[in-house]
Amino acid sequence: MVSYNDSPAQTPVYLDKTAPVEERVKDALSRMTLEEKVALSHAQGKFSSAGVPRLGIPELWMSDGPHGVRAEINWNDWGYSGWTNDSVTAFPALTALAATWNPALAAVYGKNVGEEARYRRKDVLLGPGVNIYRSPLNGRNFEYMGEDPFLAGEMVVPYIQELQKNGVAACVKHFALNNQEKWRGNIDVEVSDRALYEIYLPAFKRAVEDGGAWSIMGAYNQYQGQHACHNKRLLQDILRGEWGFDGAVITDWGGAHDTREAALNGLDIEMGSFTNGLTKESEFTYDDYYLARPYLELIKSGEIPMSVVDEKAGNVLRLIFRTAMNTDKPFGSLHTPEHYAAAKAIGDESIVLLKNSGLLPLDPAKVRRVLVVGENAVRPLNQGGGSSELKVKDMFSPLEALKAVFETVDYAPGYKTGRAMYEAEDIIPEAELDSLRRDAVAKAPAYDAVIYIGGLNKNGFQDCEASDRREYNLPWGQDRIIEELAAANPNLVVANISGNAYAMPWLDKVPAVLQSWYLGTMIGPSMADVISGKVNPSGKLPFSFPRRLEDNGAHASGVESYPGVESESDAGNAAADLAGADVSLGKNPRQVYKEDILVGYRWHDTKKIPALFPFGHGLSYTTFEVGKPSLSSASMGADGSITLTVPVTNTGSRAGSETVQLYLTDVKSSVPRPAKELKGFEKVSLAPGESREVTFTITPDALKYFDADRHEWVAEPGRFKAHVATSSADVRHTVQFDYK
Repeated sequence: MVSYNDSPAQTPVYLDKTAPVEERVKDALSRMTLEEKVALSHAQGKFSSAGVPRLGIPELWMSDGPHGVRAEINWNDWGYSGWTNDSVTAFPALTALAATWNPALAAVYGKNVGEEARYRRKDVLLGPGVNIYRSPLNGRNFEYMGEDPFLAGEMVVPYIQELQKNGVAACVKHFALNNQEKWRGNIDVEVSDRALYEIYLPAFKRAVEDGGAWSIMGAYNQYQGQHACHNKRLLQDILRGEWGFDGAVITDWGGAHDTREAALNGLDIEMGSFTNGLTKESEFTYDDYYLARPYLELIKSGEIPMSVVDEKAGNVLRLIFRTAMNTDKPFGSLHTPEHYAAAKAIGDESIVLLKNSGLLPLDPAKVRRVLVVGENAVRPLNQGGGSSELKVKDMFSPLEALKAVFETVDYAPGYKTGRAMYEAEDIIPEAELDSLRRDAVAKAPAYDAVIYIGGLNKNGFQDCEASDRREYNLPWGQDRIIEELAAANPNLVVANISGNAYAMPWLDKVPAVLQSWYLGTMIGPSMADVISGKVNPSGKLPFSFPRRLEDNGAHASGVESYPGVESESDAGNAAADLAGADVSLGKNPRQVYKEDILVGYRWHDTKKIPALFPFGHGLSYTTFEVGKPSLSSASMGADGSITLTVPVTNTGSRAGSETVQLYLTDVKSSVPRPAKELKGFEKVSLAPGESREVTFTITPDALKYFDADRHEWVAEPGRFKAHVATSSADVRHTVQFDYK
């Protein structure tokens, strides 16, 4: 037993917080038994892994995130513990954070959610997520940061940095290629190396190299025939070999499948095995986990070398020293006024004004009688959705907030969706839906304006973990409701809430459309302030809205691309299953990312298929003039950079913010490249008449593509175009330069 006293000479190095972390790790390993090292690598409870009690090394406590700290779960099952002190602030979903296009708010987000995690005594927050938005049917897109790797990378770094200042580790997820929930546990993804490195890995790389993430969560799916949680290429070759990651790799719950692969291929902590990661319980004990007794047996037989054991245990110890044994971390705080203000600020800047024919904002002095229609105006959207659901102290609904703004506000549900469930759903009778629709439409003509707040929710087969959406149109007959409301009252504002794009067959009949997200605790005040004009909308879409599902790159090449097939003979079954039939693909479904590097706006722009609303789109209640840009040089050398400066002026009568976006085009390339790619953005806030210059630095790295044959990034000499834009489809100016 180690003795503790005040003499530095007798204090074990691993307990000395002033000693270098690597010395502490080495010292602790030298004092541990083999069994203690093995115990570090698997769960001891639903959300806890072991420390080394004999040496005073504490266990790790984890919590689902990333939009808030999940309510306390029982030690050994998925039930909630029923605590009365685990209510939290629900922060906006990460789609909302990405829609702000404001890295400073990402820092605010990480700081505040980190304070709540620290107060709840959590060592690891399971998030943020940076999987790329590939298909608008992915049930978990609301947890991620959009379709562009540059945007996601810029937003994730400050989140991680500020979160970890609280002594709470970010666990960036889901590494990698977890781009759908359908068959997530075993789908085998086939993707080119070029697409892997250009699209699906960059945000993770930024999280590791620039954000300094202390842990990474493996994905459920397979890549190259190995599950991602113990995939040699992803974990050993890329994550640790190429990026130098020194943190701990943690499974998603139930993501481990093989002891030998888990031991040799870079997994450090195994959680939730023999469950589905959401509802199913295990019949096995924690000692039966792949990295428990079976792992110990392989070590004792000599099949697993001690160097592997020490490396794995060392990675976990490093995580413990950074979190659970970090005596410099702050105390944290829970649902404070500052946290609510942070959630409100993020929500305010995230709401996207998609369309406005002059109806918005609704001036409360002129618009006195308002009818609010739609279940999302009152539904507690912190519920459901899977592991990101939250137990909140307060949830200020849109209806509640609108009643505080306008003189008379009445409500009609319009439709009904049933309980929030993950793997099942309530079926609402058509007669009941018809009755709700007719009632809302009949009331509409008597009001100065109608505000429709519908969209998706976190039910199964909507925006929900473990299932994908079944259709691109809005569910529960909402398209018909919106069309009939527009006919009944021309002053209709559609203010839908979702984490995904959806079809808008009624768009031409509606004068104003706002896109909101799952904004958490302060959803109502943010939406009400934007609708009434107290807040000028400044959000920009973090993903494209295709007109039709077939206009999306992942869906343009048939079921082999999405959702996947088991064999050629199964292609018909896959199509039927996508349509909602109860068809299984067996044990080994596979899919091919046939759109390759052309994800999102890259597909729309390169294939010349206009989106309904393009990536980066978002209107304002004021107007901006983006002036002609100037380059510091007409050419760039291999070791240099050039700067691009562009003036921006608020030419309207309201204060507002514009996000200036920089896209680059390689005019002539030896390989196919997208029509343009986002390589910079800056959000500027301007008073009426105010001007400011925005400056971008363009480096050779921004010009590169990934050469899979040479396994390196290459910038080819030649002509490039720099596009200054306010969306991927709204280019204001283009200038050219040469790379030599």
